[in-house]
Amino acid sequence: MRIVLVGPPGAGKGTQAARLSERLDAPHISTGDIFRENMKNETDLGKEAQRYVDAGDLVPDEVTVKMVKDRLAQPDAQGGFLLDGFPRNAAQARELEDVLSELNQRLDAVLVFEVDDEELVKRLTSRGRSDDTEETIRHRQQVYRSETEPLIEHYRDIAVRVDAVGSVEEITDRAMDALADEPDD
Repeated sequence: MRIVLVGPPGAGKGTQAARLSERLDAPHISTGDIFRENMKNETDLGKEAQRYVDAGDLVPDEVTVKMVKDRLAQPDAQGGFLLDGFPRNAAQARELEDVLSELNQRLDAVLVFEVDDEELVKRLTSRGRSDDTEETIRHRQQVYRSETEPLIEHYRDIAVRVDAVGSVEEITDRAMDALADEPDD
């Protein structure tokens, strides 16, 4: 299956991606990992991304899309993947569709991990990281709502909502059940 994971910061996407990757025998592809790998290996794209990072700027979509395209074209991703951290907005979603079309692929599902704001604040402030202040967390929630939530509407035909409150195992089981309930085209 080719799946995109969507959810607010603190919803457990990374944790669930790792577990679902094992269950579905598909690679967990995180844009953060792609960036780090390209920069570490000093690929042309990695060097380009590093210039932006060093300047304190966001890596532009164009560079991110090229890295994602390169990663999705690798042999281990041909049978399916779990994409975490991309797309983050509707423009990136359209770019992803173009990339998949070039690879003669399409998304099967978009897993939307849902957690209410107060639970997220509780989860994230308990991590003890210096950047996890309530103010910062609430700002990230606003950014998610304005930039990323519209993806759910964009993907309405393949979006599958998953209640992401409970034990890690319960949430994984809910995600697997939701994917199993998806009708095939």
